[in-house]
Amino acid sequence: MKFIAIVLGLAAGVSLLFGARHMMPCSTGGCALQSLLDSPKPPHAAHASAAGVTGAFIGPPPANIPGPASPAPASKKENPSVPSSTAANTANAAPVYSKSAYDVTPLGPARIKTLAAKLAPEDARIILAKGTEPAFCGTLLDNKKEGAYVCKLCGLPLFSSDSKFNSGTGWPSFNKPFDKDHVSYVRDDSHGMTRVEINCARCGGHLGHVFDDGPQPTGLRYCLNGASLEFIDKGAEWPEASRPVRTETAYFAGGCFWGVEDRFQQVPGVIDAVSGYQGGSVDNPTYEKVCGHGTGHAETVRVVFDPARLSYTDLLAKFFKFHDATQLNRQGPDVGDQYRSAIFADNETQLRLANSYIASLAAAPRYKGRAIVTQVRSVADAGKFYPAEDYHQDYHAKHGGHCALPPDEE
Repeated sequence: MKFIAIVLGLAAGVSLLFGARHMMPCSTGGCALQSLLDSPKPPHAAHASAAGVTGAFIGPPPANIPGPASPAPASKKENPSVPSSTAANTANAAPVYSKSAYDVTPLGPARIKTLAAKLAPEDARIILAKGTEPAFCGTLLDNKKEGAYVCKLCGLPLFSSDSKFNSGTGWPSFNKPFDKDHVSYVRDDSHGMTRVEINCARCGGHLGHVFDDGPQPTGLRYCLNGASLEFIDKGAEWPEASRPVRTETAYFAGGCFWGVEDRFQQVPGVIDAVSGYQGGSVDNPTYEKVCGHGTGHAETVRVVFDPARLSYTDLLAKFFKFHDATQLNRQGPDVGDQYRSAIFADNETQLRLANSYIASLAAAPRYKGRAIVTQVRSVADAGKFYPAEDYHQDYHAKHGGHCALPPDEE
């Protein structure tokens, strides 16, 4: 027993020393942690108290440490849906989705308590009380199977086997998360040092720490407690709590895609909005070629949404409020066929609904004496969607300011 106690004590000491070796004191100029403190709070800030985890959530990490949904607007992923896996989330909380279509809405204390009841005492110590498992003792350290590592408390996918590597530290190590929105970051000043703690973005469960001494291309080492994770073999059926929500896709062109994308990102129920090009005859178009009017493409936004919370008809209603459908080959000062009004229906149901909606609008007083010039084509006829260059994506979020949403009233 004395030998075991000595080994465990040494392991704990190695853990602290290993963390200290990779972090600079905050008094150091250019300290990486300082940019953490200067960052705005992410929308997941409520997780800390909900999970019984102390410490403030302080925003996206600096430099090469990816943060949560920022700098995209918090509303970008807000949606009034709460899948059954998170059915008891905080009352009236605005649900949040990740880029990979997972519900990462902060779980409420009652739900956390229910989920925690299944944990073994040692797992609860690590996940809920920021504990650390002894080095080289975790069952997942040497796991070399293909698959995914999910949160043991709430089931959210956190890391994938393709990002796992042998760091030699005694803890499972990864160089990137399954989805950057699935991990949140906390400044950890415990034990006389400053480190960056990582938690599950949905339940706030403690995972470990992240360091900047990992392999390329990220240069990061996410050092995990194996007790915080469960492994799902590749090809195995995923439990409900580890599945994304069901999504559908829509395509809208209504002038400069910067504004159309920004407005759709603010609509509850929209999971993702991407600027791109569609409806032309040239493969892999560039912005310069589209602006040259030789491709036939329109500046289009691909909208991924949760049909359980937002219908396609709801999207159509938003689209016709976001732009003037009576302007031919232009929107305000933006002139050219790339700025035309168009809908590219992903299936026959969308095609039918789009044509029916336009017919109803044409009969409304709002459009009396004004012809709607919106083109409606199926994706099968119009051709594939090509994402625009990276500098066009999330343009308003990157450069500040957002396009105001029009009122719901006609």
